[in-house]
Amino acid sequence: MSESTELTTRGGVRLRVRPASPKDEPELADFFSHVAPDDLRFRFLTGLAKVRHEQLVAMLSVDHRQAETFVAFEAATETLVAVAMLAGDRELSTAEVAISVRADYKHKGVAWTLLDHAARFDEALGVGSLISIESRANREAIELEREMGFSVSDYPGDPTLVMVRRVLNANAAPDD
Repeated sequence: MSESTELTTRGGVRLRVRPASPKDEPELADFFSHVAPDDLRFRFLTGLAKVRHEQLVAMLSVDHRQAETFVAFEAATETLVAVAMLAGDRELSTAEVAISVRADYKHKGVAWTLLDHAARFDEALGVGSLISIESRANREAIELEREMGFSVSDYPGDPTLVMVRRVLNANAAPDD
């Protein structure tokens, strides 16, 4: 699966989005060096200064159905500006999404546009619900997800986290 999609953010940034492949590893490693430290912490829910090779390999080891990683390049410069990873359960009743955006591309609608793209991708697959586990301190992401129709609830067993959920296909969504 190597189809590229052209998208434009609310801030006017033109993106070329495509599924990632193993050959993207060097560029993905460089990308994460341009993600703000707090955003790395929110993305991986741990304090880490550098994304390790094993983590990059996991992001790129996808089957394009149950798991997918999208890379988003600014169309004009071919700069990798954002990454979205989706991981679904076996039945595709629920999929988790995690998005990272380069620090110099934040507040330009990139996360919004990529999250919308990821949700449409999972909806087309028949996924019931899209979820994200967020640090309570990541107010910016939680607000964006609320604006996009996600509901917020406590994360079981960890008061520092919340779960955001958006039903994509009501007939396929699990009972909560």
